Amino acid sequence: MRVLLALTYYRPHVSGVTVYAERLARGLARRGHEVTVLTSRYAPWLEAREDVDGVHVVRVPIARKVSKGVIMPLFPLYATALARRHDVVNIHMPQLEAALLAGIGRALGRPVVLTYQCDLQLPPGLFNRVVEGALRPMNEIAAAAAHGIVVTSLDYAGNSPFLRRHGRKLHVISPLIESGEPDREYRRSLMDAWHLNGSVRIGFAARFAAEKGVEYLLRALPRVLEARPNARIVFTGAYKDTVGEEDYWQRIQTMLPPYRDHLTFLDLIPPQQMPAYFSMCDVLAVTSVNSTEAFGLVQAEAMLAGTPVVATDLPGIREAVRRTGMGRLVPPRDPEALAAALLEVIANRAHYQRTRAEVAAEFDLERALREYEELFAHCGRQ
Repeated sequence: MRVLLALTYYRPHVSGVTVYAERLARGLARRGHEVTVLTSRYAPWLEAREDVDGVHVVRVPIARKVSKGVIMPLFPLYATALARRHDVVNIHMPQLEAALLAGIGRALGRPVVLTYQCDLQLPPGLFNRVVEGALRPMNEIAAAAAHGIVVTSLDYAGNSPFLRRHGRKLHVISPLIESGEPDREYRRSLMDAWHLNGSVRIGFAARFAAEKGVEYLLRALPRVLEARPNARIVFTGAYKDTVGEEDYWQRIQTMLPPYRDHLTFLDLIPPQQMPAYFSMCDVLAVTSVNSTEAFGLVQAEAMLAGTPVVATDLPGIREAVRRTGMGRLVPPRDPEALAAALLEVIANRAHYQRTRAEVAAEFDLERALREYEELFAHCGRQ
């Protein structure tokens, strides 16, 4: 099967959407399919075309960036040419071009499958509200043209106004989790290099974006330190230069000085070494505040490494803890509740741990890839 997979940002950009799409593309290629990723050339140093891990990546030149998106005047030409040569079109939303590509796919008689990664909630500002308003009818057009829509959980779908309107097209496929055994030597080197031995380590693995709610973790830290004076928050991820989040980054910067001795900002860890990072943490904090987060892949990855999680009790995000029992759920934007849950999990860590096999059974990558194959084939028969 020849699969065209489209999204705004692909590797080396790092986000939950790009990680998910990369795992899907690589996984399908590994299973014998011909996979092309259509994405933006969001930085001039990126190759226009390249083959990565058996996946052909095609990057469309951009005219300019708009909030978290990009403008690509040549996108219709690229999309039409590639859709003609592929058997199925898989569009990862949110994406400005979703409606256009879905329409092109339909016009060419190709099955169109949307992977609805999350609702779009841009940072505050009049311009961003205008962008959101303009996207709503375009999303409806994309959904109308699609043969199927993939979601990560019924919990999230049932709480998304957009997805509820298209219930008959929904297909639940569990998040694509790919995480190997922790590298003990790499973990040891991290601990030594960053002087983390002897501390209680609270992990935070995410971009610094408004929807991630890192400020609530910082506000919870004083309460944690009262009981655990040796606690540290250990950050990793693309926390600097996040697209569309420059103002948020500056605001977070003003909150850091009082806690400098209890904050560690790691370099960006190679994907294959993330299990070592998770296994190093006593607990992982997932403090997202809105529906821009639909699951949080890092939760399941931490659990596979034996690390429990404290996550916000929001649709989709709460699924990992609910399915495994590996952690606690707290209301969003509640530093006191967050601090109490972190301390509870740290004090009773063994109670919240499960075996790797138990977690892997909940998030089976090969099963998810097989379900994608079956969905593509089903849509092709419609």
